[in-house]
Amino acid sequence: MRIGIVCPYSFDVPGGVQNHVLDLAEALIGLGHEVSVLAPADEDAPLPPYVVPAGRSVPFPYNGSVARITFGPVSTARVRRWLARGEFDVLHVHEPFVLSVSLLAVLSARGPVVATFHTAMTRSRALAAAQGILQLVLERITARIAVSASARKVQVEHLDGGAVEIPNGVAVAKFADAVPLPGWPGTCTTGQGGTIGFLGRFTEPRKGFAVLREAFVALAPHRPGLRLLVAGPGEAEELYEDVPAELHSRITFLGKVSEEDKARMLRSVDLYVAPNTGGESFGMILTEAMAAGTTVVASDLDAFRRVLDGGRAGELFPTGDAVALRRVLAGLLDDPDRRAELAACGRQVVAGFDWPVVARRVLEVYATAIEATDGRVLDEEWVEPR
Repeated sequence: MRIGIVCPYSFDVPGGVQNHVLDLAEALIGLGHEVSVLAPADEDAPLPPYVVPAGRSVPFPYNGSVARITFGPVSTARVRRWLARGEFDVLHVHEPFVLSVSLLAVLSARGPVVATFHTAMTRSRALAAAQGILQLVLERITARIAVSASARKVQVEHLDGGAVEIPNGVAVAKFADAVPLPGWPGTCTTGQGGTIGFLGRFTEPRKGFAVLREAFVALAPHRPGLRLLVAGPGEAEELYEDVPAELHSRITFLGKVSEEDKARMLRSVDLYVAPNTGGESFGMILTEAMAAGTTVVASDLDAFRRVLDGGRAGELFPTGDAVALRRVLAGLLDDPDRRAELAACGRQVVAGFDWPVVARRVLEVYATAIEATDGRVLDEEWVEPR
């Protein structure tokens, strides 16, 4: 099968959707399919051989974060050339309502279109301003996928249609076989040591790093060997805000890491903490931590609760409650049997998220979309509004 996949966000900045697209493409290639991915990127950007750059990206506020997208006449021309060259059996776009190449690809497509919705956002000024175009987008989508129950709920309640729920995948072996970073995780003894990990844009309030930082500052004086390992984009000065000087040496900042080092980082901690405060429709980092065999502690968000099988595969704490998080961390650091139990359950749960399993479910949706269109293409051409 010839498959075209479109990512609306630039690969210059790491993110869950970008990782999803790359991993899906590689899983499909591994299953014997021909795949091309279109995404915002400069012509000289270092990209996998199956990724085609759609042009330079610009920052755009979206869903409480800042996405890097590309849009306009030049991007439209590149999208159309890519579609014409690809002659795809099916086009798979991600986040088609983002004002980027995914939306342009849907409006330019002439065959079956599958769309994956990652977020659970129901309202935005950008979406409200583009209602006319969005209706055209909906009419041209043959089949919909939602990565979570909350994302599917948006389709049912706000977009006049359903969606097949297929979760984000994870390359389980890549994380399970990763080698810990030198000197980590160290010794975790009762009342003494232990290593806590956090990965993400710690400057974004919804990522909840301030909650974890408060819990760590309260817990560290009572555990002389406690350490915090942080990875992600940002400046170290902001990381250490509200941290007493005597605790700075016990926080290690790796900065932005590669996918390989992310896996190694997750293998280097006793507890991985996801203190997010909202805006999450799935929880990709949770599946990655579970694949690494690391015990997970997470905010009691609905999306996280679902990924962690209601708390069977990870410990949940009240969202935004640093005091409760401190208690959970202290209890788990002093209870190796409980950590091992949660990690074992995590490995069982994450097996269902392994990419070969997920990719086969996606292929079933492709087959349904192709059958629904019966090989027909649209005759009309879309003209970009002036």
